[in-house]
Amino acid sequence: MPEFENFVPQATADGSFTFTSLEFGESFHSHFGAKQESFAKFVEPTQLARAANAPILRLLDICYGLGYNTAAALQTIWAVNPSCYVELIGLELNLAVPQAAIAHHLFDNWNYEYTKILAELAFQQQVQTDRLQAKLLIGDARSSIALLHQSGFQADAIFLDPFSPPQCPHLWTIEFIQNVSQCLHADGLLATYSCAAAVRTALLSAGLQIGSTPPVGRRSPGTVAAHPRDGGQEAKSLSSLFPPLSPEEQEHLQTRAAIPYRDPQLNDPAHIIVMRRQQEQQACSLEPTSRWRKRWLLANQDTNSWVISS
Repeated sequence: MPEFENFVPQATADGSFTFTSLEFGESFHSHFGAKQESFAKFVEPTQLARAANAPILRLLDICYGLGYNTAAALQTIWAVNPSCYVELIGLELNLAVPQAAIAHHLFDNWNYEYTKILAELAFQQQVQTDRLQAKLLIGDARSSIALLHQSGFQADAIFLDPFSPPQCPHLWTIEFIQNVSQCLHADGLLATYSCAAAVRTALLSAGLQIGSTPPVGRRSPGTVAAHPRDGGQEAKSLSSLFPPLSPEEQEHLQTRAAIPYRDPQLNDPAHIIVMRRQQEQQACSLEPTSRWRKRWLLANQDTNSWVISS
């Protein structure tokens, strides 16, 4: 039996389907809506509808998974500008995942016109048309991102979509995100669903500005990041596009939760990365995250405050 047949489609609230990863013990998407996540957490924060007016647009989809983020991106770009030439790189550990999405006809539910492209990418790992050059790099994203940086690839939009930091810490470390930031164009935008303080610390350590994106299917927001912009008529600061961090979020970055994941040689197993962070948290003098959480829960007890993990 082909490996991709081990993935069983599970319906989400918007009618689209997702899978559960046995390796990481998590679903690829929330139960609130797999399809809506791709648009609201990645396509919209990276301003693809605006960026699509350019003749060429370069995308980096980290943790390609079922292919939903790429699908949403292509649909958005070509709806705005059918002649936009897209250069796409997807990073994925398990080739069976995108193949399973095609085998189970999950894009039929989208009424999606580019399924042939996604199928070719899943089964051939590359696609070349008159308006698309796409490659799917299979393997450890830590190795793939280093090679991509060496090639000089500069993305106008980066989707950072690994499993959660506790389950997949090696793709949220300071060292990995530093490499990711080096693949982001000076005017590009990076979006991730995570608002974890450790993730935001890593983005800041990479020299990026960060802002919050609206919550989608949960109370907590996502995060958008960009290189600091120089002055000029066309330049826009991140704060002009997205709300700055709230006082609550800013204080979160001063707690033990903000201790980042570290992977100095970019080859440590997950449990070593987690243990290294736990040891650093225990030795630090930062405020316990539980104290921060309690303080803000009390301050916002009459509002819809969001709560995040440490």
